[in-house]
Amino acid sequence: MLWIKSLHIIFVMSWFAGLFYLPRIMVNLALEADPTATARLLIMARKLYRFMTLLAIPAVVLGFALWMVYGIGKGPGNGWMHAKLGLVVLVIGYHHACGSLLRKFETGKNKRSHVWFRWFNEVPVLLLSLIVVLVVVKPF
Repeated sequence: MLWIKSLHIIFVMSWFAGLFYLPRIMVNLALEADPTATARLLIMARKLYRFMTLLAIPAVVLGFALWMVYGIGKGPGNGWMHAKLGLVVLVIGYHHACGSLLRKFETGKNKRSHVWFRWFNEVPVLLLSLIVVLVVVKPF
């Protein structure tokens, strides 16, 4: 079971590295005027998004396996798990939002500024912080 937990943590950390970095590429895409540089950034963003998706799948599957084995979330005092799972759903939604925003850049339909993407980049930091606090502190 510790192997599953270790792998889950490794895949989650790796997935979040991509969630932290892809919006930074989007900040640069929103600022960039040179078509050559834009094309290079789009290649980087596409490859990163594909790799992030491959990392997200085992992170979620292993997390589900841990949830099923430990049976956490049943009974009183496990409200933190329900809150954590809600935040995980938001992280998955954020991941898909990144894909949608990337498609807008690819088709030249992005209407958002680099400032918006700088704020958007802070979302996974907040989500990860809340998830870690819930898992470690188990406040309710």
